[in-house]
Amino acid sequence: VQLVESGGGSAQAGGSVRLSCAVSGFATSNYCMAWFRLGPENKREGIAIINNDGSTDYADSVKGRFTISKDNTKNTLYLQMNNLKSEDTGFYICAADKTPPLIWRATMVSRHFAYWGQGTQVTVSS
Repeated sequence: VQLVESGGGSAQAGGSVRLSCAVSGFATSNYCMAWFRLGPENKREGIAIINNDGSTDYADSVKGRFTISKDNTKNTLYLQMNNLKSEDTGFYICAADKTPPLIWRATMVSRHFAYWGQGTQVTVSS
């Protein structure tokens, strides 16, 4: 199993970035997938999730600005990040698990996910 992120980089506040997470080793159509961001003390903050049934949920801080999606024909997960803010700066990591977490907004929800990418840096300047 391999998850490989790409698309990170620098952007101006108000701009957009699209992250990709290319998956090999399993079919994205059968997995719950999510994006996390590394926070203080390397805590993994849940940013967005797309469940097996296609339903989505977001952290309050990004709701209305970020969109998570999957292209199952390409076995790839995306995170479209619009109207970027300086506080969006961080190291973004994609994750996957066969089943969705019971509580997406649980503090330690990252522990639910079995598979992780290496991450990609997004830096937003004001």
